[in-house]
Amino acid sequence: MNEEKPTCDNIYSFDAKALRERYNPDGSALRRDQLELLKMLEHVAKICDENDIKWWLSSGTLLGAARHKGFIPWDDDIDIVMLRKDYRRLERILRKQNDPDYVLHSMRSDVEYVNCFGKYRKRAGRIESSGRRYDYYKWCGIGFDIFTIEKTSFFAAKAASTIYGNIQHLTSYIRWGWLRKPLIRLIELLCLGIIFPVLRLIGLINPKGEYHYSLGQGWSRHTFLAKDTFPLTTATFEGDSFPVPRDMDAYLTRVYGDWRKLPNDETIKRCIHCKEYLREIYGKQA
Repeated sequence: MNEEKPTCDNIYSFDAKALRERYNPDGSALRRDQLELLKMLEHVAKICDENDIKWWLSSGTLLGAARHKGFIPWDDDIDIVMLRKDYRRLERILRKQNDPDYVLHSMRSDVEYVNCFGKYRKRAGRIESSGRRYDYYKWCGIGFDIFTIEKTSFFAAKAASTIYGNIQHLTSYIRWGWLRKPLIRLIELLCLGIIFPVLRLIGLINPKGEYHYSLGQGWSRHTFLAKDTFPLTTATFEGDSFPVPRDMDAYLTRVYGDWRKLPNDETIKRCIHCKEYLREIYGKQA
């Protein structure tokens, strides 16, 4: 892995101290959970390093590293990404560990978890979420997302996400577990076993050599280019050094446009998933 390079502009027009005081001051529930997520990330990072598994910060976490040198003050999640083959290896390792405190929440470990990406989750605790499917989950503690990417086209990624997401969403309205669970598995079999392999072949028609989140994971407009990603370098996140794409600016600009500009407060409010954090920041009106 290369040493850290100053790939992004380090001059920002915002008051970092004021943002911390507004959204995640020391002692707040959000800051407490951010630090717990950081601890969990460091644990997974150690496992990846020991097993030569390549991974890197992505999405809002990468934006936080580039713009804030740590968490975006209002962010209540961590996003990392790796190649599909590396994720399969990590999944096997985490399943064998059977950690008493943490679990890889995935389709394999919980039938009610229908996301095509994994979530490294704390077994204990419960996040207040408005998600319709959340009450069905086997584990409801805080956690961070582990996405995978594959070489495919935007069309294939978009088609897979639209088909799988729309069909699977319908199962969240079924109250009876005896009916909901087999339908979830039937949809997974149909999509992962039949539709996705066809779309994966179509995705090979990809003259630009683009990578996208693996089929069914969503966010199909997030484009990864090998020339901007590899070889990985490092960036500072919460005082530690973590892997990031070789050209952070190129990726962040494709995804967020002018990523150096802060969103307005209303947009920030929509980005916060947990009701507890919303009440803490905005009061009872949240």
